[in-house]
Amino acid sequence: MGGLSTVPGGATIGGASTGRSVARASWRPLDMARSSLTWRSAAYQLVGLAFGTAWFTLLVTGVALSVGLVIIWVGVPLAALLLLLWRGGAIIERALMKGAFGVTIPTPYRPLPKGNLFRKLKVMAADPATWKDFAYFALLFPVTLVEFTISVTLWAAAGAFLAAPVVVLLGEDMRVVVGDLVTYDPQNLFEGLLAVPVGCAFTVLAMYVTRVMGIGHALYAAFLLGPNASQLEARRQQARADRLQASRARGVDAAESERRRIERDLHDGAQQRLLAVAMDIGRARAKLEHDPEGARALIEQAHTGTKEAISELRDLARGIYPAILTDRGLDPALSGLAARAPVPVDVDVDLPERPPAAVESIAYFIVAESLANIAKYARATRASVRVAREDAWVVVEVIDDGVGGAVAAPDGGLAGLADRAATIDGMLIVDSPPGGPTIIRADLPCTW
Repeated sequence: MGGLSTVPGGATIGGASTGRSVARASWRPLDMARSSLTWRSAAYQLVGLAFGTAWFTLLVTGVALSVGLVIIWVGVPLAALLLLLWRGGAIIERALMKGAFGVTIPTPYRPLPKGNLFRKLKVMAADPATWKDFAYFALLFPVTLVEFTISVTLWAAAGAFLAAPVVVLLGEDMRVVVGDLVTYDPQNLFEGLLAVPVGCAFTVLAMYVTRVMGIGHALYAAFLLGPNASQLEARRQQARADRLQASRARGVDAAESERRRIERDLHDGAQQRLLAVAMDIGRARAKLEHDPEGARALIEQAHTGTKEAISELRDLARGIYPAILTDRGLDPALSGLAARAPVPVDVDVDLPERPPAAVESIAYFIVAESLANIAKYARATRASVRVAREDAWVVVEVIDDGVGGAVAAPDGGLAGLADRAATIDGMLIVDSPPGGPTIIRADLPCTW
């Protein structure tokens, strides 16, 4: 119970990261040295040549055999087997991209039909993504060869320069040669120690080059192993349509639940009081001539019941849509909620202009329900409400210093707030670890 839970109006669809995971990481030397991403990238570049060589050999041999044996039909099943192999290899390679560079590459393949293997192979062979996989593995050998050569040269040079004092101290002869750029032959411990700063510089250079080659390889892999731009756009549109459909369904459920609540409150509250008023007035009218005092008492009772019914109707109307929100906006409406709260509540509303009425309404009820929950369950001593405009979103945050443990359970109050937010494609996040504090945040779009 507690912790961070997200109740979205729908999830976003991810495309190929195209190196952004590598590029977003810090480029400061100390941060790169501490980052596992640097060393995972370096490890892939050191062993990638083995994968590139294996795939190059397999493809060259497999294609040659398939073409050579196609005349006697043996090449056809061999070609089908080769196609399955490189499709399976592409799946593994996408997983390697995730592990080495932190890049998530979605599967780009067309759906396979139901039926026998021949029909599925036919669809695979006609899928452009299959041949992009082939191109990736065909080019993998020269790409990994370049990465391996550069990586080994830089890391070996860094290691050699850093190890120079130890080698000289042990009395061994050494000579460091880095291509035609650097040649160093320390003869004593002092000269060996001078090599350490050079080794540090090569280490920093190796980390930078590793990061740059990681970005390059991620771009290359995402281009050939991932979906193209039209596929990504189609997936985004489908995800948005699914999200809006789910949001609409949740909005209908929320509206139906609100309707039932209003009916229940009217039936159990104001309607019963008005019925009692009518009965009291009827009894008073019957007693008016022969028992004026009794009639007066009944009229007083009916008057009291009428005032209570009016008060209940006013509260019910406020729960539907408060008049102050319509007339004066969120700041006064939320200040009124805070004034009625049992704990001190700081209210900060920073909106350069009034958002749409639907956004105002949802923001108001999120704050109202959150403050009600604080009063009932949180055992808090203080709370704060912040409403601000961030780009195209209105952000609503309610924070309390209570005991925490709030969750957006199905059919609960917080889930109902999430349903309200979902009607306009918004999202509600509940962060409430045991012991507090509790943060309820809603991101509401101003356009949808």
